[in-house]
Amino acid sequence: MKKYQWYRITLYLLALTIISIGLAYSLQLLVKFLDLTGSGVATTAYAIVFVASLIFNASIIVPLPVHASIMMGMASQWGPLPLALVASIGGTIGEITGYYAGYFGKKVINADNIPGYYRFAIWMKKHGLWAIWAISFQPILPFDIAGITAGISRLPLWKFLILCWAGKFPKYLIFCSFGAALSKFLPAWF
Repeated sequence: MKKYQWYRITLYLLALTIISIGLAYSLQLLVKFLDLTGSGVATTAYAIVFVASLIFNASIIVPLPVHASIMMGMASQWGPLPLALVASIGGTIGEITGYYAGYFGKKVINADNIPGYYRFAIWMKKHGLWAIWAISFQPILPFDIAGITAGISRLPLWKFLILCWAGKFPKYLIFCSFGAALSKFLPAWF
């Protein structure tokens, strides 16, 4: 049974990676086709990345590839560093929803219904605030469980946001750098 789960998880991650790269490449082709490379469009590109990151992080348990693909696709035109900064700020603000779901919903949310809650709560007690940074940095597990746990445990919001951003920024910088590097190796059809 466990072997089957690992195959399923591996297949899921592989599919998400392929979808992410495909979306990023399609976005790069669209940017080149519509000739959206001017500096006046950069503000719009940053706004799109900010809003996409905010929305996908504000919603509970939405797959990563959608907004990561947008970042990766735009990174070749507008630079990985500014896009990662804008996306990490938007994503961090979006994570406030999970935090307040735990903070205000402690009496409404039944921790037994949240998969992994007790495991993460124990991990957070053992490793402290570094647990929030670590789960924010890694790209596989949904971060919402950390936000809910931080809210339930009444961690101050400013600490939660700083640790969340400190994990998201380098993760998004890696995604954006990968997207910018990937665009140099993929063939241009236009």
